[in-house]
Amino acid sequence: MAKARPVRKTSPKKKTSVAGTILTRAASAAGKAVGRTVGVVTTRVMPAGPHDPIALLEKDHRRLEALLKQGEETTTRAAKGRAALLETLAAELVAHELKEEKVLYPALKRHSDAREIVLEGYEEHHVADVLVKELQRMAPTDERWGAKFKVLKENIEHHIEEEEGEMFRTARSVMSRERLAVLGTEMETMDGAPNRRSRGKS
Repeated sequence: MAKARPVRKTSPKKKTSVAGTILTRAASAAGKAVGRTVGVVTTRVMPAGPHDPIALLEKDHRRLEALLKQGEETTTRAAKGRAALLETLAAELVAHELKEEKVLYPALKRHSDAREIVLEGYEEHHVADVLVKELQRMAPTDERWGAKFKVLKENIEHHIEEEEGEMFRTARSVMSRERLAVLGTEMETMDGAPNRRSRGKS
């Protein structure tokens, strides 16, 4: 009677080796994909280098906040101080709005992700301008001056909060460092030029 051939058993070590190789390759591929993703995110979202327009605008924001705080603390007795402070605030506000409306907003508005918040920015500028003009026509001793100035302060602070949140994050994500640097250089040039009142909505 013929002897039955023994059944070959697959070596557990070999199975483990094959499985390990597959897992290693999968992990390697995943690692490369993650690396590429991180590289893209780092390039697109990291803060820009020299001539950073976002940093320039944030510096303006801090200056405006300081002036608004000073104005809120004045009383009807400080008529001359109120008038001088409002004049300074109006000039600073115009210079800041020009940089945004002539440089940042047109560049950002081309990107669909930012269009809505840019349009809101234009309108918030308009509201601030109207309030400033009303304050300029009002006597600093008028009892309504303080209340209207407070409304102006709250409007600008809300505008700053929105810009430094969604708008600036979007700007860093949709524009390259090189593009941001170009915008920053334009703003720096405007800082050294006389302010022009005319502002177009590109």
